[in-house]
Amino acid sequence: MKKYGTILVVDDNTSILTAMRYLLDGVFERILTLTQPDDILRTMAQEEIDLVLLDMNFSLGVNSGQEGLFWLRTIRKQHPQTPVVLLTAYADVALAVKGLKSGAADFITKPWDNEQLIHKLKDVLDMQQEIVSLDEVEKEHIRRTLDRCHGNLTQAAELLGITRQTLYNKMRRL
Repeated sequence: MKKYGTILVVDDNTSILTAMRYLLDGVFERILTLTQPDDILRTMAQEEIDLVLLDMNFSLGVNSGQEGLFWLRTIRKQHPQTPVVLLTAYADVALAVKGLKSGAADFITKPWDNEQLIHKLKDVLDMQQEIVSLDEVEKEHIRRTLDRCHGNLTQAAELLGITRQTLYNKMRRL
């Protein structure tokens, strides 16, 4: 079975972190856990994180989800390519929508179904791998056009609707 890279699980409840370590052990190469969201950015600067599973509430008695949304936005700003899945015991549709609009890849409620949670996390990571950057698309398009024109830059530039100099600059950049 294929194992995924590194997941960072952030939850103030150590029992949740222990349960996640056991549950995700067969799915991820590495499972990092944090009880304090203040450590997220430092950890992400030191480690290559493939996915963040983030609790929505960290202060005792607070269940608005605002802390999770704050950390979601912070992570997305610093690490826009890293998907974040939100986790909360106080789920409502408005909070889920707000989280998704703020850039969350998905939303999971506590208590969770083990198989469903694993399936969602795998889906998020599999979708990440399917996305091709615009630079890659442009590079491939230029390569195919040059092949079609047998390396003739003037003809390729004309087909692409750009100047020869622009094509040359794009080729150097890519």
